[in-house]
Amino acid sequence: MHKIGTTRRPDTNGLVTADQVDSYNGAPDRYEWQLLGKQEMLVPYNSYKVHQQGIAYQRILKRNTLNPELLRYELHRVWVVDAELRKGFRHPYGKRRFYLDEDSWQILAVDLYDQHGALVGLQESHPISYYEVPMFGSTLETLYDLQGGRYFVDGLDNNEPMYDFNARLSPPA
Repeated sequence: MHKIGTTRRPDTNGLVTADQVDSYNGAPDRYEWQLLGKQEMLVPYNSYKVHQQGIAYQRILKRNTLNPELLRYELHRVWVVDAELRKGFRHPYGKRRFYLDEDSWQILAVDLYDQHGALVGLQESHPISYYEVPMFGSTLETLYDLQGGRYFVDGLDNNEPMYDFNARLSPPA
């Protein structure tokens, strides 16, 4: 059987795999999926404070985590889905447990386990409602490396032009 691996994104200091963009965008055939049911838990939600335009990145990024003063967690019902890596495939994560918002189906958190079943990482998606679209999606995502004590943040845009959802696109000439 051919073993297929997953590459690490080079712009993440090796913390993020290619299939972790938007919490998960990998090939579904690499995992055995199991719906475990619903549960209530505290999850990132309505993260408008950390999304504010003009906040200095130094105020958001702290030594071991994002600034908790800017984060919001709410008690929500989530669908819990386990993904176990299938035999014949290689990946840094032997298992992932996804927590999906009951209302939007947005992945809000992911527990990451190594091949031996040890919890080695955590992903969080900090969502907001983009009312002008309308769309519920993450304003930023984090991945915490629990073994190395490092973390990676994707989506910081507080000091950049905001998304232009009305952009007119045309094929390249």
